[in-house]
Amino acid sequence: MSDQSPSSVPTDALQETAGKPVFAPYDAPAGGWGALHATAKALREQSVELKGSRALLWMNQPDGFDCPGCAWPDPRHTSSFEFCENGAKAVTWELTKHRVTRDFFAAHTVRELEQESDYWLEQQGRLTEPMRYDPATDHYVPVGWDQAFTIIGRELNTLDDPNEGEFYTSGRTSNEGAFMYQLFARRFGTNNFPDCSNMCHEPTSVGLPESIGIGKGTVLLDDFAYADAIFIIGQQPGTNSPRMLTELHRASRRGVPIVVFNPLRARARTVCRATESGGMATFGETRISPASIARSASAAMSQPSKAS
Repeated sequence: MSDQSPSSVPTDALQETAGKPVFAPYDAPAGGWGALHATAKALREQSVELKGSRALLWMNQPDGFDCPGCAWPDPRHTSSFEFCENGAKAVTWELTKHRVTRDFFAAHTVRELEQESDYWLEQQGRLTEPMRYDPATDHYVPVGWDQAFTIIGRELNTLDDPNEGEFYTSGRTSNEGAFMYQLFARRFGTNNFPDCSNMCHEPTSVGLPESIGIGKGTVLLDDFAYADAIFIIGQQPGTNSPRMLTELHRASRRGVPIVVFNPLRARARTVCRATESGGMATFGETRISPASIARSASAAMSQPSKAS
């Protein structure tokens, strides 16, 4: 599935989904020109074609900045394009020229905003000043920066111990912003920082130490280059970690078998257009995992075993 451009979707379908993301079957190879088209579309939507393009060339570069979208490791020998479609979208959302001003909140109650989709809310843009919730009117109302810091300080000072507070930021927060935030919290006296490792990977941090002695992955990016076989279990690289497709593409071209176990068949797992200029210029495709291997786990489980 993919969020195709409006030009590839019937007009009547667009009328039914106005203002919402459009999902339609996607039969083209993953990556390559399709990803480039989606990136260009994201830049146009946020009106940051020039500024965003320059920023993308700095992303995940030795003298640039890390992608705010994921923590995929950077290779030692970087190219000019060390980002995926998801990372490009995250950057355009940060650079967007769309602004949510006090007039927006004056026109919408919180109850009304709760009825809107996350996609619609995201498309409204970035906040321009501190806001606080007014329960009497069910609106967010603007407050000055001094008042905002006063309210925050008052709440923090009511705690009997700094460890009673938890300091959480969105995964979309820039690395620089998150670094300053954690410095503030540590200076306040606590290191309570719930993050993705706590909220999404708690089962692994508890279960893996009991089984292998460590709570996180033990592989390195270089391991892809030396692997004799690659097994992907319950994961969609094209959606969850698109930059992995580069390593899978290289491994497949070396003849490394890639075995996938997943009840959902992803297009990116079956065939991937080369992201290198040569592959894109010739509209080449690289098969990541043969259809006979990449069949769904549920289908395989439904077949009677020979032993039975």
